[in-house]
Amino acid sequence: MSYSVVIPTLGRPCLAACLDALAGARGPRPERVVLVDDRPGPRGGTRLEVPDGLVKITEVVTSGGVGPAAARNLGWRCTATPWVAFLDDDVRVTADWPERLAADLADRPPQVAGVQGRIEVPLPQGRRPTDWERGTAGLAGALWITADMAYRRTALVESGGFDERFPRAFREDADLALRLEDDGWTLARGTRRTVHPVRPAPWWISVRQQAGNADDALMRAVHGPGWYERAGETPGRRGGHLAVTAAGLAAAGLAAAGRRRAAALAAAGALTGVGEFAAARIAPGPRTAREIAAMAATSAAIPPAAVWHWLRGVVRARGARPWPGPAKAVLFDRDGTLVRDVPYNGDPEKVELMPGARQAVELARRRGLAVGVVSNQSGIARGLLTREQVDAVNRRVAELLGPFGTWQICPHGDGDGCGCRKPAPGMVERAAAELRVRPHECVMIGDIGADVAAARAAGARSVLVPTPQTRPEELTGARVADGLMDAVRFAVGDTPGASLWA
Repeated sequence: MSYSVVIPTLGRPCLAACLDALAGARGPRPERVVLVDDRPGPRGGTRLEVPDGLVKITEVVTSGGVGPAAARNLGWRCTATPWVAFLDDDVRVTADWPERLAADLADRPPQVAGVQGRIEVPLPQGRRPTDWERGTAGLAGALWITADMAYRRTALVESGGFDERFPRAFREDADLALRLEDDGWTLARGTRRTVHPVRPAPWWISVRQQAGNADDALMRAVHGPGWYERAGETPGRRGGHLAVTAAGLAAAGLAAAGRRRAAALAAAGALTGVGEFAAARIAPGPRTAREIAAMAATSAAIPPAAVWHWLRGVVRARGARPWPGPAKAVLFDRDGTLVRDVPYNGDPEKVELMPGARQAVELARRRGLAVGVVSNQSGIARGLLTREQVDAVNRRVAELLGPFGTWQICPHGDGDGCGCRKPAPGMVERAAAELRVRPHECVMIGDIGADVAAARAAGARSVLVPTPQTRPEELTGARVADGLMDAVRFAVGDTPGASLWA
């Protein structure tokens, strides 16, 4: 069982305890630990200190303040292991965490995309927890949180990873889980344990947290109103916050219009709502003077802040589509995908387009996607045709379908040990470089499992368009389309167009 660990961080002091715990834990070590320094600036700030036990396997990359979702994407794309375990920089794994992680991931069916760890939040003894402490304790029951979540790398590639439109460490984990479930993957709970201490926070932290309402608006736009139930969440007091805010605004408006009696009634309604909210937060807490004062002040500020961020989020999320949206490039396999498969064909006269090939390539170009071809041609290594013949066939394909931005041809045989022959990622990576895009911005379309495997190894999404030559086992876990047009529709983001685990 091979795995990597990815930790996004802002260089907080708690990172040292996180890394020390990981370094001292017993069991199979990660193949790589990727620390993503997400502090703003070109180099992210001061150097991150790594314990001696992790130095040789740790890589530090900088993301420049792009947010935790984008930082995690950068981190897992630096790995090549079948599994990637995500940790937050303010957690501490237990002494047997690697052993239990190995057990959690062992023998999982291929449709299992991720396995969640169990979060423990230690609370102070001898007194009731504060509002902030109770909120942090809620992480213990949250679904799919990346404080400790291991994902299959294949699932991350095909889903596009975390939605980078979420700027905070909030909801991007639930969004990924729901998208994976929509694609037919399943998620599981493991037995490993990770401790999440309650970190210090200013008394007004609850007001600042209301920015998460904008993320809820994006979740609703992308997943529909039923996302709360699917993610094990609730809308909380948003309805009450709206009522309190409306009453407060009405009181101000009525007072300005000289309607004092009506303004007083509206103000009384707003104050009643604030009082009930404050009492509900104070009752289960320690009830110290400091806590009571903080709850009173923040209970008045939270309703308008929550409503403001929700409305802001609704406006920004209008027309939002599920992540990652349209690709920037489409890479086509040649034989069996764009043209009928004539074994070791070196004769341009035998080139015949596959059904829908011309329309599919035209759709990709019309929507602004770069197009390229990635093709194994082992007949060259076997002496069955020459590179000149392959080039002549390629020119005929271009005559029928128009120019392609890149042609990637592997002339090697199965036993040559090259890095370009599919299912190796070399040609996909070179094609992306020539088209001036990143591999994860590409969609590879082919007809056999090697096309899918090459794409996934490079970090690109893929679509399989089966032919009679496609083996049944190659369909398992692949995104399958009924034809080339549906495959390209998926790439341009028009419709799902293809399904995983169908």
